Amino acid sequence: MDTIINVLIVEDEPLTINSIKRALKQLGILNKSWKFTITSAINCDSAYQEIIKAKNTTLYHLAIVDISIPPSSDKKILSGEDLGIELKKAFPAIKIIVITSLHNNFRLHNIFKSLDPEGFLIKNEIEYKHLLEALVSVLTQASYYSHTILKLMRLHFSNNIVLDYIDRQLLYQLSVGTKSKDLAKFIDLSKSGIERRKRRLKEIFDVENDDDRLLLIRAREQGFV
Repeated sequence: MDTIINVLIVEDEPLTINSIKRALKQLGILNKSWKFTITSAINCDSAYQEIIKAKNTTLYHLAIVDISIPPSSDKKILSGEDLGIELKKAFPAIKIIVITSLHNNFRLHNIFKSLDPEGFLIKNEIEYKHLLEALVSVLTQASYYSHTILKLMRLHFSNNIVLDYIDRQLLYQLSVGTKSKDLAKFIDLSKSGIERRKRRLKEIFDVENDDDRLLLIRAREQGFV
């Protein structure tokens, strides 16, 4: 009996999209019961539209999501991490494979904690055979993590700090030059709540003064901006 598997690929690099499609096609040949329906999106806007459309038509079973993709035009969805959260809200049983070129342990830890993906691959560690292995593992109820992620897991992810959606929005607005007095227009917090968040972020990134510029430098170093 055929198993229909609806797949969403969120990736802005055509070569990577083609590699994933080729791998899925090969799996469909090797396992003739797997019938893949593939949709791709190259930014947060198009990906979110596909999520909304699918909720009214059919479910996604698997998503392969790049973290560093262009944000949505309204800047409410800033990365593949935010999209992954939206996918899990819309399709609770979905399996997610994260792919990223990020290498910062703090940032990778944050993504792992926020999404708990079934697969997690670092781009420069991916060979075609690894992509096939990851897809087979995730589709057969197992997990697959690349060397860097396994190393982090062996360290038990000792850093328990996780930045949430509001933290990331705040950093983004500061990075595009939004003035402090205008932050409440974009972030669903009071001015005092925003200031408390900024103080917490400065503690996380070890910024000892009120210098927002230094906060952004530290956040950028860690891959959050």
